[in-house]
Amino acid sequence: MKQLSFLLLFTILTITGFAQQNADTLQQTGRNYMRKGDWGNAIMVFNRALQLKPGDADIQNDIAYTYFLQRDFTKALEIIKPVIENDNADVRSFQIAGTIYRAIEELKEGTKVYEKGLKKFPLSGVLHSEYGELLWQKKDYNAINQWETGIKVDPNHAGNYYNAARYYYFTTDKIWSLLYGEIFVNMESYTIRTAEIKTLLYDGYKKLFADADLLKNYKVKNKNDFEVAFLTSMNTQSPKAATGINPEKLIEIRKGFIQSWIEANAQKFPYRLFEYQQQLIKLNMFEAYNQWIFGAAISADQYQNWMQQHKAEYDAFSNFQRGRVFKLPKDQYYRRK
Repeated sequence: MKQLSFLLLFTILTITGFAQQNADTLQQTGRNYMRKGDWGNAIMVFNRALQLKPGDADIQNDIAYTYFLQRDFTKALEIIKPVIENDNADVRSFQIAGTIYRAIEELKEGTKVYEKGLKKFPLSGVLHSEYGELLWQKKDYNAINQWETGIKVDPNHAGNYYNAARYYYFTTDKIWSLLYGEIFVNMESYTIRTAEIKTLLYDGYKKLFADADLLKNYKVKNKNDFEVAFLTSMNTQSPKAATGINPEKLIEIRKGFIQSWIEANAQKFPYRLFEYQQQLIKLNMFEAYNQWIFGAAISADQYQNWMQQHKAEYDAFSNFQRGRVFKLPKDQYYRRK
């Protein structure tokens, strides 16, 4: 009798394991179809996988997202609504639901989705980022609070830096658009958004040095100690901007800033971005790094000429950059007042 029970259990586990493996294989096949834009085959295969793993949130997410890509928003909502009501809902479930509501401009329902998702996953950078985008869509400038919270609780999600950098660029703040923008391009180095932020960074430095005395003329009220330290170190480089900004001048300014920062502020305010810049200076890659950020934003032709004339330096930096992941620790959030 015991032997029979054991065989029965073994058979059940074998069948279950086979179904799981089969479902996983089908899900991957469906995702391959989805990436190719073959929505019909993707949905068909995902549905077969769901038959093998009924109620699986990850597969349902894929089905809803495929319908969204197909612009069948009604069907996408029909699939995702029960998922976000279920305890198995994950961050991606709320992300997909919120994205659908934003696409059809049902922002009130989208707000409910993001608030529910953040109640369950308060440390999710992507939910803070996309909820902020919904608020921005509503012209609610409290969006920045979501992006700042996302940076604070999940410092390695790039979207919050992108959104916050763009927000601060259009305000009187001249510090955080630069810092968040440069962090962003190091996290997301080769996209359309990267090119946009590189231009913002170049223009941002011109805005920063528009006044000769950075500290005296910085208009933001209640500057915190980190911001004062940043402006003090950057102010030492202000005379170098007197005749205008170009990649070579920015390299000189930024190298001088890092030297001043390391001497005066690095112990009190450890900051991964500045530590990375210091590392690049020691590796003789700082010029290539700055050309990569500012060169194309200022003049694509001049940047191409620089790359051709400095091929070894460009290749060395490019290989170094592609071989590492830029990450920030959680204890380096300095935006608070």
